[in-house]
Amino acid sequence: MTYDEARSLLETYTKSESLLRHAICVETAMRCYAKKFGEDEEKWAIVGLLHDFDYEKYPDEHPYRGAEILKEKGLDEDMIEAILGHANYTGVERKTLMAKTLFAVDELSGFLYAYALVRPTKNLKDIKLKSVKKKLKDKAFAKGVNREDIELGAKELGVDLGEHILFVAECLQNNAKAIGLEE
Repeated sequence: MTYDEARSLLETYTKSESLLRHAICVETAMRCYAKKFGEDEEKWAIVGLLHDFDYEKYPDEHPYRGAEILKEKGLDEDMIEAILGHANYTGVERKTLMAKTLFAVDELSGFLYAYALVRPTKNLKDIKLKSVKKKLKDKAFAKGVNREDIELGAKELGVDLGEHILFVAECLQNNAKAIGLEE
């Protein structure tokens, strides 16, 4: 599957602006980590883009229904496994670096996007880690974001949580226009 085919599939199943934006945020972070790790950027970007593509249409069957659709479309098994593994309740073990990275960036991307929106500048430039961590402790802020998954993701990926936060924030800021955080 090409990137353009993945983008078309996402847009066929997902109409919500916030879900589309989330897909682009996760795609962005996946692409950055792929580059950092010397992995296939397009492959990782596609996984990020499609990880929640079925959620709006099949919320009670997510990500199982999406995995079935992607299998029918011939997506690589390791990509499907990574998508299944991003949801803890599936019980699919995150064995590959790609799967661990998807899990590590999913919740964090959503949190950082919400964090950017409450900043006076509406962006992620020059953020202070201390400020982000303070917001992470505020359970009322971005309450849909699972903080335990953010911590577990960094641990499974084998990266320092602070470095992970700053790296993903920089990735998102570098793609600010595409994710709606224009300067």
